[in-house]
Amino acid sequence: MISLKRYLDAPLQAEADHLGQQLDLATAAISAYRASLLEMGNCSLEACPGMGDGLKKNLGELNAGLSPAMQAAALTTTESTVREELRAWGHGVAKHYQKKAGEVKELLLSMASTAESVSLRDERCAEQMSAVTNRLKAIATLDDLTAVRASIEESAEELKSSIGRMVAEGKATLDKLRGEVAEYQARLEEAEVIASRDALTGLSSRVYVEAQIERRIDARTDFCMALIDIDGFKRVNDQHGHLTGDALLKQFGNELRSACRANDVIGRWGGDEFMLLFDCGYAEAQAQADRLRKWVCGSYDVRGVHGDLKLRVNASIGLASHAPGMSMEQLVADADRAMYAQKTSPNGR
Repeated sequence: MISLKRYLDAPLQAEADHLGQQLDLATAAISAYRASLLEMGNCSLEACPGMGDGLKKNLGELNAGLSPAMQAAALTTTESTVREELRAWGHGVAKHYQKKAGEVKELLLSMASTAESVSLRDERCAEQMSAVTNRLKAIATLDDLTAVRASIEESAEELKSSIGRMVAEGKATLDKLRGEVAEYQARLEEAEVIASRDALTGLSSRVYVEAQIERRIDARTDFCMALIDIDGFKRVNDQHGHLTGDALLKQFGNELRSACRANDVIGRWGGDEFMLLFDCGYAEAQAQADRLRKWVCGSYDVRGVHGDLKLRVNASIGLASHAPGMSMEQLVADADRAMYAQKTSPNGR
């Protein structure tokens, strides 16, 4: 006879087993995530020893706060914080290496200048020694003993030959050094170009745009900055995948490039945000921003996971004018506020 209690307890036991499996899976996932955070911190030290300590410390603190008992909202917040930490660290490392590349470039150019100065010095020395040789030859033409005259002539020729070899060797060394410096300079310029370009869209990188802002601030020129954000971009990634989102960002960047003027600076600020610099006053920049918004908003054809997609794209643009004494951070904050004001406005303006 089948036990009624066993029959009733069976579903409860199965549910308990299922919950136990889910808990084990959550524990394993959290453990793997914690290990990944620690490894990312260690790798940051290897990738950039000068800037890895901060990231490793911050990731370690986030790692210490993780546990299988965390609520979903807390875990989502942690993930968002990790993303921001990594983005900020990557941005800082890019600026760090850009600065180092500039320092090395200046050092190599200084070496080349020094080597050229040494070469000029050797050439002047050779000219002076050549004059000495000529004077020795003049002395040798006097009516002295034949052996003395022969000895003086021989010494003069040897001296002249030695100086000639010194000049030739110095020139060969200098030519080699110049060639090496030219090669290093070409590599550095290539690295600077890579650092100044956004890998996905091909537009200017955030590091490059920030450098352009600082240059304009230092020069005290009039300019405006616009922040552009694609409305609802997160839904594109959630519904169609990140590859589709990347394809949309590329197309959007191309449209921006097509609509902008030759002297406008166009860059990707991060994620679905772009930045423009206009070397003009606010009224002209506003007219340009309005024209850009009409140009870039509309229908986009992109490749999706399951075929071609037609997506409707709108964008919000926040414009800010630089005033004397304003820092880059203040300017960006003004543009950011203007952008979100437009985003939340009922008519989108």
